Amino acid sequence: MIAAAQSMVVLDATITNIALPAIQTDPGVSDANLAWIVNSYALAFGGLLLLGGKAGDLFGRRKMFQVGTAVFTLASLLGGLAPNESLLIGARVLQGVGAALAAPSALALITTTFPAGKSRNTAMGVYAAMGGVGATVGLLLGGTLTDVLDWRWVFFVNIPIGLAVLAGTRTLVEAERHPGRLDVPGAITGTGGLIALVHGITRGGEHGWTDGVTLVSFAAAAVLLTAFLYLQARTIDPMMPLRLFKDRTRSGSYATMLFIGAGMFATFYFLTLHMQLILGYSPVRTGFAYQPFSFGMAMAAGIRSKLVTHLAPRLIAGPGLLVAAVGMLWFATLEPDSSCTAHLRTPPTPRI
Repeated sequence: MIAAAQSMVVLDATITNIALPAIQTDPGVSDANLAWIVNSYALAFGGLLLLGGKAGDLFGRRKMFQVGTAVFTLASLLGGLAPNESLLIGARVLQGVGAALAAPSALALITTTFPAGKSRNTAMGVYAAMGGVGATVGLLLGGTLTDVLDWRWVFFVNIPIGLAVLAGTRTLVEAERHPGRLDVPGAITGTGGLIALVHGITRGGEHGWTDGVTLVSFAAAAVLLTAFLYLQARTIDPMMPLRLFKDRTRSGSYATMLFIGAGMFATFYFLTLHMQLILGYSPVRTGFAYQPFSFGMAMAAGIRSKLVTHLAPRLIAGPGLLVAAVGMLWFATLEPDSSCTAHLRTPPTPRI
């Protein structure tokens, strides 16, 4: 059930990217707001992830896993029914909230269910591999559903998965609860600051960096994020204890994950638009063009689970980051007439 939920969360991130060109046409999302179809989910998910983890400690991890899955499933229904871009973006935010409640509890249930050592390493390897499976299925399924049915089905497909996961959560054992309280002010200032920052960057790219609204967004981001750090330093039970960053290894890991997420989200967004709008790929062909990436992710997750018992994590992560950097540098040379061998596929005749 935990692996299935992880697949659903990752599937939603990739399946929506494939449908972006269709979403832009119907219900008519503007160029400026198209990025928010992706960003609204990511910001709500990332901004509330720590709060979701804390809620699992306080109220029970299985219970929050169930609540998060239910919210995610309901939001998927609302997204599929959305008649305009405002309601669609709102549904994506709600999906992010559900994912933020479910994901940390799912990961915590693994650590409390499986003992440290080979058993837990295997379970974590399966959990990570399901991310690759979700990405693969999402890319293929998103293209097929968009081509054969309609872009709305990239949201509707989450409903049966979510209901199946909810039905199966009865097999999970509730973990021990921990005392404390929710850091709501921290969640508000942290998430609000990130939203203001991304809004400023998005608007600045379209209206200029001296635009009044752009400057106000950056100012609001600076104030809110400063307030967030102040609250985390002063609060007795903070959402993100700043002492975590005193450890150099942990801080390096956090920075690494930040750049990996930034690179992956940007790649999915721009490469999807490039393949469908420049190369003229259909949604289905776009999904197939992504398969080397998804295959590599799933394969590497399986290999990592075996190597981590024999090698230090830095000896595994270092070469992986180097390979990823080479891949991103390779993407930077992408041109409209790039060949199959050098980049993706031989481009078909563009559709009119």
